[in-house]
Amino acid sequence: MPLGLEVCVDSLQSALEAEAGGATRLELCDALIEGGLTPSIGKVTVMVRSTRLPVHTMVRPRGGDFLYDASELQVMRADIGSLKQAGAHGIVLGVLTAEGDIDELLLRELVEAAAPLPVTFHRAVDVSRDPVGAIEVLVRAGVARVLTSGGAPTALEGAATLRQMVRVAAGRISIAAGGGVTEDNAASLVRTTGVAELHGTLRGTTESLMQYRPTPPVYMGGNKRNTPAAEFERSVAQRSRVRATADALCVAMGGVPGASLADCAAASSTDAAEVPLATWP
Repeated sequence: MPLGLEVCVDSLQSALEAEAGGATRLELCDALIEGGLTPSIGKVTVMVRSTRLPVHTMVRPRGGDFLYDASELQVMRADIGSLKQAGAHGIVLGVLTAEGDIDELLLRELVEAAAPLPVTFHRAVDVSRDPVGAIEVLVRAGVARVLTSGGAPTALEGAATLRQMVRVAAGRISIAAGGGVTEDNAASLVRTTGVAELHGTLRGTTESLMQYRPTPPVYMGGNKRNTPAAEFERSVAQRSRVRATADALCVAMGGVPGASLADCAAASSTDAAEVPLATWP
């Protein structure tokens, strides 16, 4: 089984680029500027139809912290049901208590609601009081994988904690490193942390096709990079960056660039203790 490369996408264009570049799973979100929110049912339906990759969908009703009130939890429960009906292959969520611990009782309920789909606990774990200790809670709650930067701004900065999390997990839950993952650091992250999966956006800027552009510019939304061109460009996953990241993982497994991660794993002579394996979807 191969190492996993999950690409976080917010559009069908990004999904198709990620698939063409060699990704092995998609995480579908809206509002990546907020760190990812629940996508529309229409977007999920079209994406599941249009790609052969597993599509795991974010369930997050708003930006900000991960302490939700009763009304927000109603929305999350309803979203889980709707996403299952739309054909999602997995659910991504995270819930904390006011004290910064994993809300185990609530998490168990949401995992049960998502069943039989696997649940990923997202980077809410990185703002919990004890990311390493959280692993036991996540295992008890039935979570399939956790996406984490090791409690640091980036996975590289959190590499030591990631390694601890992998050791505590001991194969009972998959640890995916996310946060600043690029084609340049993918192989070293796998080697130094032992994670089974990597997660990144691997995006580039795509220019708008709009010819008419008002002067002065009219900005949509809140705080972002407000420049004259800001409303006429968007970030899209780049297959070249996804391919370069997949190639880096292939080389780390002893394979050759250009092959699929599955083929690289099959031909790998690398010790399994050095390069962990991921189960998909």
